[in-house]
Amino acid sequence: MFDINSIIDTSPFSLAKREKEALYTDALYELTKHHYTNCPEYRKILNTLDFDPTIKHTIEDIPLLPVRLFKDCELLSVEKSQIIKTMTSSGTTGQSVSKIFLDRITATNQTRVLTKIVSSFTGTKRLPMLIIDTKSVIKDRNLFSARGAGILGFSMLGYDVTYALDEGMQIDFDAVEAFCNKHKDENILIFGFTNMIWEYFYKKLAESGKQLALKNGIMIHGGGWKKLSEEAVNNVTFKCLLEGVCGIKRVYNYYGMVEQTGSIFMECEAGSLHSSIFSDIIIRRTDFSVCDMHETGLVQLMSFLPLSYPGHIILSEDTGEIIGEDDCSCGRFGKYFKIHGRVKNAEIRGCSDTYDSK
Repeated sequence: MFDINSIIDTSPFSLAKREKEALYTDALYELTKHHYTNCPEYRKILNTLDFDPTIKHTIEDIPLLPVRLFKDCELLSVEKSQIIKTMTSSGTTGQSVSKIFLDRITATNQTRVLTKIVSSFTGTKRLPMLIIDTKSVIKDRNLFSARGAGILGFSMLGYDVTYALDEGMQIDFDAVEAFCNKHKDENILIFGFTNMIWEYFYKKLAESGKQLALKNGIMIHGGGWKKLSEEAVNNVTFKCLLEGVCGIKRVYNYYGMVEQTGSIFMECEAGSLHSSIFSDIIIRRTDFSVCDMHETGLVQLMSFLPLSYPGHIILSEDTGEIIGEDDCSCGRFGKYFKIHGRVKNAEIRGCSDTYDSK
C-alpha cells in the first residue's frame, strides 16, 4: 500500500516528469487496488468497466469518478466506525452536496500535505494570520462545509488568528487595525475565499475610503470566481485593486475541492497554477481522450491523500488547459495550468458563491 510518509519530506515541486510518472504509476496502482478491495460501489464500477486493478495500467487508463457521484452515493473504503469527520461540498439550498468521509489517517495527511505545499510559498515559520471571514462560519454547523474546513485547515498555518469580518459581515476595523499595528514589522498570512474577499473586504474597504497597512501581507485565496467574472474582474484586476486599498503585493490564488482536500494547486509568481508531487492533473476531451498541451478540456485530478474513500482519481466539473511541464519561469517542476471555468450547466458550488445565494 502506498505510504505518504515516503514522500512527505520531499520538496513539493521538485520531481521532474519521468520521476513523477513513475511515482504516480506505482501509487495509483496501489490506491486503486485498495479502494477496489474495500469499497463495494467502487468495485462494481470497475467490474462494469471490465477493468482489472491487479494489472498495473498507465495513469491515463485508470477509471475516474465524476465528482457528482459523491452527491449520489456514500463511498467509503473503511468501516464507518473509523470515520472521524464527514466533509460536505458547498451547495445552494435545494442542491445535493458531496459527502466525503475521512478517517484519522486521511484527515491527518490532508493537514500535513496542505502545510507542506503552502509553506513552500510562505516559508516554514508560522505567521500571524488574518482571515477574511466571520468567526461564526466555524461555529455554525450548517456552514461548516468546504468553507469552514478551508478556514480551519489554513488557520493551522498561522498564530494570533484574527477574523476581519464581524457577525454582520462588516469589516471589524478595530480588530483589523489592532492586528496590523501589533504585527506591523512582520509578514502576515491572510486567507479567504475569493468572492468573500471581493464582496465583503475589498468593496467595503474601498467604500470606506480607509487604507489598511497590509503591505507585508501574503494572501492566499481560492474558489468563487463566478461573481467576479460577471463583474469583468479577472485575476490581474483583483490583485491590482487589492493593492490599491491595502498595499498588499503577494497574492496567490489556489485551486482545489472538497473531494481532494489538502492537495491544493497553488498559483505561482508567474500566474499559473501548479501541480505538486502530491497531486496531478490531466485534461480530457468530451470523449475522454487526453488533450494536447494548450488544448482546453475537462479537468481530471489525482491525489495520493484519499484512503478512506475512493477519491484518488476524479473528474471535476471544470474546464482548463495545461500550459507546460517542468519549465515554468518560476522554477518549480510539475505541470502548470489554467482553469477557465465551470462546465456549462454544472451546479454552482463555490464556497463563497454559496453564501451569497442564501
